[in-house]
Amino acid sequence: MSASLGMRQQTLAVLVKDIRACTLCADHLPLGPRPIIQVGTSAKILIVGQAPGTRVHETGIPFNDPSGERLRSWLALDKNVFYDEKQIALVPMGFCFPGSGKSGDLPPRTECAQTWRASLLAKLPNIVLTLVIGQYAQAWHLHTKNKENLTETVQNWKNYLPNAIPLPHPSPRNNRWFKQNQWFEKEVIPHLQLLVKKALHPDETS
Repeated sequence: MSASLGMRQQTLAVLVKDIRACTLCADHLPLGPRPIIQVGTSAKILIVGQAPGTRVHETGIPFNDPSGERLRSWLALDKNVFYDEKQIALVPMGFCFPGSGKSGDLPPRTECAQTWRASLLAKLPNIVLTLVIGQYAQAWHLHTKNKENLTETVQNWKNYLPNAIPLPHPSPRNNRWFKQNQWFEKEVIPHLQLLVKKALHPDETS
């Protein structure tokens, strides 16, 4: 291992330790703080979701729920690859479960991204593809290129290539959206799977 790679890993490890010890929003979190992320300096794909749900909070495993099952099917990845931090980084907009509201989980706490996000992403130098899931992730990662609503943003997915692709949230709560927008699975998913394969195995797809 080179000295520079070792230093990057050490620096990331320290930052992750600090993140997992974070209690910044403790007074606002109904289940208490439990920051959940998966990162590694060699990761090629960054998956940006919203925030952990209750099941993920309980297990400490990101996307360990029906949303994760659907997402892995979209990507054509098994759990061994999906949960390999050397290949996949899982960094939601909020690292802790924010609580529930009338229409579902509350938005991710803004303090999380303000405090940790830029410094954490700066330590992931090998990301070649970012999957930007949901409106909160798209607002942060796509900036001024974000459209007026999620559907329009996802419809214009080609505009964000080759480094990013916007996606709807895979939650079962979005089943109505998927029924109303069947073009997504027919048009976007096949290209998404090719992009994932190319990012993880560039020599096989060149």
